[in-house]
Parts: sequence; C-alpha cells; structure tokens
Amino acid sequence: MSSDPWGRVDETGTVYVRTADGEQVVGSWQAGSPEEALAYFERKYEGLVVEIGLLEKRVKTTDLSAKDAQTAIDHLREQVEAHHAVGDLDALRTRLDKLVGAVEARREERKAQRAKQSDEARHSKEALVVEAEELAQSDQWRAAGERLRALVDTWKGLPRLDRKSDDELWHRFSHARSAFSKRRKAHFAQLDAQREEARKTKERLVAEAESLSGSTDWGPTAARYRELMSEWKAAGRAQREHEDDLWNRFRGAQDIFFAARSSVFAERDAEQAENLKLKEELAEEAEKLLPVTDLKSARAAFRSINERWEAIGHVPRDARPKVEGRMHAVERALQDSEEAEWRRTNPEARARAEGLTGQLQAAVDKLKGQIEQARAQGNNARADKLERELEGRQALLDQALKGLQEFGG
Repeated sequence: MSSDPWGRVDETGTVYVRTADGEQVVGSWQAGSPEEALAYFERKYEGLVVEIGLLEKRVKTTDLSAKDAQTAIDHLREQVEAHHAVGDLDALRTRLDKLVGAVEARREERKAQRAKQSDEARHSKEALVVEAEELAQSDQWRAAGERLRALVDTWKGLPRLDRKSDDELWHRFSHARSAFSKRRKAHFAQLDAQREEARKTKERLVAEAESLSGSTDWGPTAARYRELMSEWKAAGRAQREHEDDLWNRFRGAQDIFFAARSSVFAERDAEQAENLKLKEELAEEAEKLLPVTDLKSARAAFRSINERWEAIGHVPRDARPKVEGRMHAVERALQDSEEAEWRRTNPEARARAEGLTGQLQAAVDKLKGQIEQARAQGNNARADKLERELEGRQALLDQALKGLQEFGG
C-alpha cells in the first residue's frame, strides 16, 4: 500500500483521497505501481488547479460574463465533486466558492454600472429633448438646424433605455425636430414669395430707370431717380441669382443719366463762371463813372454798360446778389444825380417842370407796359431790369410832382 498527505492506494489498487468529510474513492488502478497511481491522480489535481487559476484570472481581468463564468465554475465543481483527483480538494472547493462570490459581486457591480449608465443616459436624453424643444421655437434657422443635427448624432451615441421610456423621449425629440423643420419650411416659402414679389417690383423699376437714362429733363428726372431708389430699398431683396443683375442694370441706367447731366452741368458751370467774370468787369467799369461829374455822358455810358450786361447770360446763383448789387449801387447814384440836377434846374420854369413831369409820367407808364409785356412773355430777366429802371423813374416822377406842388400846382 502506498500513500501521501492527500491520498493512498490500498492493496486492491483502489485509490482514495482525503477530504474534510473523510476518504473518498478516486478510482481503481491495476496497470502499475501505487506510486504511479498517486502520481497520475495528482496530475489530475494539478490540472484542476491550473483551470481554476485561469478562471480566476479571467473573472478578474476580462469582460467574461457572469453567466459564462458560472457555467465554467459549475463545470469545475462537478470535476472536483467527482473526486477523480488527489490533492486538497477542499481548498479547490473554497476557491470555487470565493469565485462564485466574486462573480456575484461582479454581476452586482455591472448591474449598478448599467443602472448608473442608464440613469445618465436618461438625463442626457431628457436634456437633449429639452434643448430640441427650445430650438424648435428658434428663428436662427441655420444655427438651430446645425445644432439639431448635432443633437441627433449625440442621441445615437447614447445607450438605449427601457423601450417605453426611450420611445417616449424619442417621440418628443422627433416632434421638436419636425416642428422646427415645418416652421423653417414655412419661413423660407414666405421668403421666396417675398423675393419673387421683390423681383417683379425691381424689374419694373429697372425698366423705368432704363427708359429715363436718356432724358435731358435734368431736374424732374433726377428727382424721379431719387424716388425710384427709395422704392428699390423698400422692395426688399430679390432671389440671389437675380438681385445682382437687377442692381447692375438699375445702377447702370442711373449712371448713364447722371454722367450726361454732370457733363452738361460742368459746361454750364464753366459758362456761368465766365459770365460772372464778364459782369464783374462791367460792374467795375460802371463804378468808375462815380462820382458823377457829367450826368449826361455818365447816363449814356451806363446805358451802354447795361446793354452789354443784359447780353451776358446767367451767373452762378450764389454770386448773383453781390455782382448785381454793385450795378444797382451805380444806378442809384446816377438817379440821385439826376434828382439833384432836376432840383438845380427847377426854378427855371413851371412849364419845364410840367413838361418833365409829363415825360416822366409817360416813361413810367411805358415801363409798366413793357414790364407787363415781358412778364407775359416769360422774360423775367428783362422784366426785373425794367422794374429797377421803373423804380428810378418813379422816384424822379415823385420828385417832379413834389416840385410842381412847390410851384403851387
């Protein structure tokens, strides 16, 4: 008979293993020596030790599922309970029991982890739904649309919840996206309609602008172009593919008109500047008649100057009062000299005074008739000149009448 601390072989070849519950039959060995029998069943034991060690490592370091781990434990336990090995089988049972506890702890840990992940996923999806519902009311179409697409990608990356909860949240999420898409579609449909209406309006404005581009009616046409520009701005934008072309045509038509007007105005301004220079020379010539020493020759010279003055065209509007004021000052000085001369010759005879008065009256009447005729003909410049002359004649007539009163008549 042969034995070791954990087993023995009796004289019949029966192999036993020692356990806490007493000896258990391992098997029968007839082919060799008892030592060989023990060695064989000890190797069986070492095999179980290796398998249990591998399983312990897998449970600790891999993602082996609790179900697969339990199946492997049960398989090893069957082998241990079968007592087909010689060794400390109680130690193996203890290790398997601990392994069962580890697997159970791992199962509970994973269950808690899944519950935590599920809770986090629920909160994340609820947050996505709330944000999506807020975005559904946004008018920031591009930014909100891009954000909603990003939310969908985020949603897809989250774990699924229980079917009922997941379906409810997805329904709210999907409804928010649909509501936003519906509002955006309606907005752009309205925008398209507005842009089409703007295009039609601007086509009309362009047609009128182009028809006016050749006009030489500078003032009214420029005013109309300003009105057209106001209407253009009020019309809003047309579609992108039409807006630039319409604007180029509209602006081009205006450029043609205003370029022509600028050319004409430049010529007119140059002409008026030259006219101003000529009138300033005449005013200077008239001013040299003062002080009056020979009234008759001064009056004749002034008439000559005035005729040349009238032959000259318009001067710049802002320069007109100054240069015309210089001529008026000379004319008033001549009138004052005439009145002084009349007063000097007044004592000669009542008849002469009456004759002069009659002449002045006739001259006044004639001037009034000429003024009326000039106004009727639209010659306001001549009418203005005649009125200035009438003022002088009227002043002389008033003085003559006053002189006649001094004669007692």
